[in-house]
Amino acid sequence: MLIGTLYALLAGLIWGLVFVGPLLLPEYPAALQSVGRYLAFGLIALPLAWFDRAALRQLGRADWIEALKLCAVGNLLYYLCLASAIQRAGGPLPTMIIGTLPVVIAIAANRRNAQRDGRLPWARLAPSLLLIGAGIACVNQVELDALLNDADADLTRYLSGGLLAIGALICWTWYPLRNADWLRAHPGRNPRTWATAQGLATLPLALLGYAALWGGSAALGSDFAMPFGPRPAFFIGLMVAIGLLASWVGTLCWNEASQRLPTALAGQLIVFETLFALAYAFILRGAMPRPLTLAGIGLLIAGVLWALRVKPVPVAPAP
Repeated sequence: MLIGTLYALLAGLIWGLVFVGPLLLPEYPAALQSVGRYLAFGLIALPLAWFDRAALRQLGRADWIEALKLCAVGNLLYYLCLASAIQRAGGPLPTMIIGTLPVVIAIAANRRNAQRDGRLPWARLAPSLLLIGAGIACVNQVELDALLNDADADLTRYLSGGLLAIGALICWTWYPLRNADWLRAHPGRNPRTWATAQGLATLPLALLGYAALWGGSAALGSDFAMPFGPRPAFFIGLMVAIGLLASWVGTLCWNEASQRLPTALAGQLIVFETLFALAYAFILRGAMPRPLTLAGIGLLIAGVLWALRVKPVPVAPAP
């Protein structure tokens, strides 16, 4: 239990870095950060694919098409929306919105897979949804107050950041459900091989995206220094670090935790990601969170933990 909890803690510590990149590279377009991160991940997947080459040969055309879909939505589009949201609205609000993922996924599965996995009683989910809504409202109130007191602030930009965070939430709600469908339909396949296949599928998409950004920048006469921007060494280093740590080491740590901990406990410990991401955001700001922000974070965590304790009820098969 202790080792499993430490692995979950380390996974959250690493995954929180995903939310830091856009804050460390504010002058870099979110699209460039997205393709840069997954280009690095795709290159990292190449040596992993060599060890899994026999299993990868067993994947058919339909499997590779599914991997491309998962990568396009769950990797590139998700991080494009998330990075844009953080650059526009700051770190706290998008992090809080993404922090609702365990509950949003549970609700989506509740409607989508009730016949297969059971139904979560809405009456028992309601208190957690109220707690989460109150927590996001508290953090949003603090961020809005700061924005309104800043003469140079752009309210429209902030609101668009919130909408983009919701877009990222939708992408990462779709991804695990669709990914689980494939894994359930192919019980004989190794999940590690499937993860490597997605890394390989990400590589051509990221390359095409990078080429499109580079060509578009040249065609529009942009003064942004393509291909690696005004801080090339820092950009490349950060993309490799996030690609390696968040996309591979973090997942490895989470898998190790999942093997050692009960599923219900492991699901609750995913809140470490939200906590570390918020901590990084406030460290970069150089300020302690306001009391209302701390209250909002506490409400969010309480709501997520409450929801994860709700057990699905079997649904009678349709006549």
